[in-house]
Amino acid sequence: MEGVSLDEFARIRHWTERRQSPALLASQGVVLGIGDDAAVVGTPPGEAGALEWLLAVDTMVETVHFNDATMAEEDIGWKALAANVSDIAAMGGTPRHALVSISVPKTWEPERVRRLYDGLYACAGQYGVAVIGGDTTSSPLHLVVAVTVTGTVAAGRAICRAGARPGDAVFVTGAAGMSAAGLHFLLAAAAAGEAAAANAAQPMGAAGGSPLGAGAAAPSAPRPRPVPPAAAEAAGTAALVQAHRRPAPSVRAAALLAARGSVTSLDDVSDGLASEAWEIAQASGVKLALRESRLPKSGSLAAYAHRCGADPLEWILYGGEDYVLLGTIAAGDADAAKAELEAAGLPMYIIGEAEAGPAGVELVRDLDVRGPVRREPLAKRGYNHFGG
Repeated sequence: MEGVSLDEFARIRHWTERRQSPALLASQGVVLGIGDDAAVVGTPPGEAGALEWLLAVDTMVETVHFNDATMAEEDIGWKALAANVSDIAAMGGTPRHALVSISVPKTWEPERVRRLYDGLYACAGQYGVAVIGGDTTSSPLHLVVAVTVTGTVAAGRAICRAGARPGDAVFVTGAAGMSAAGLHFLLAAAAAGEAAAANAAQPMGAAGGSPLGAGAAAPSAPRPRPVPPAAAEAAGTAALVQAHRRPAPSVRAAALLAARGSVTSLDDVSDGLASEAWEIAQASGVKLALRESRLPKSGSLAAYAHRCGADPLEWILYGGEDYVLLGTIAAGDADAAKAELEAAGLPMYIIGEAEAGPAGVELVRDLDVRGPVRREPLAKRGYNHFGG
């Protein structure tokens, strides 16, 4: 399809037609999907009891959330949907449907967008999400992908940020910081590749001169390509890169935890562990004490941080885009919940406690057994679009 002129409706068909089976759509209650002014959905068949609907939307913007050097087209599509799926999981819900709005500049030919949809539909298949509509427009400069996801939860059982109580245990469903470490590696590798390309283009014996000669027009630079998986594998950073490009929302963990009825608050780690902890603390009016010794740290993250002289705690606390769940649970059920998740092959780490007191977050520095345990206020810091 490269070089073929397609109008708006032909592009929509090219990107979405025959992507999902009628059986999957029916399982999510879809009566009418893509192709009309609006989709029609009903309550998914076989669902017992009253349900409440959850609605979430997330937007990804080229140069803000991704660029050619860090993510392939398929990765962009996967992550655009995964971020929303994670929001539904953070309410204890089940993701159901997705509406995809995309604004496409001329630099993105239809086949590139087709590959983006490949990744989006792969994520949809992984989590049983029916893609049922959206919108397509042109964009003057950068690609913008906005995804709205619906989900369901048993009536009255949605888990919010505001329910944490003094005495609750604080938990997380996976290691934080891996996505930020992966992004650090990708940006460093891209910068090294650009420097090598610039050196290769420099004529022998020249110092800043143009090999094209005076007045010659420089050829347009080729579009950068993301670091291939093999390069990340060779560098020992494959797991970190995967965490950044293809996050895995904790949907199964959320369902198991919600069924227990003992989880009092829940949030997903999109802007950073410290930032999300502050969200829960302020919404609930409690203090969260996070123990440094209990924060999960992946071996690949620790090794990469050591290699590049970085503090892994910075990535763990402030990195973001991990899409694991952070929450509180009644202390008396914490160990049993952890055992249930681990029996299902899912991680759960108890990392602290909720305490009475002014809303805030503290880090308990308890790693050095030779020195006294000390507590430090944890800055409300993480990714913020308008935080400077």
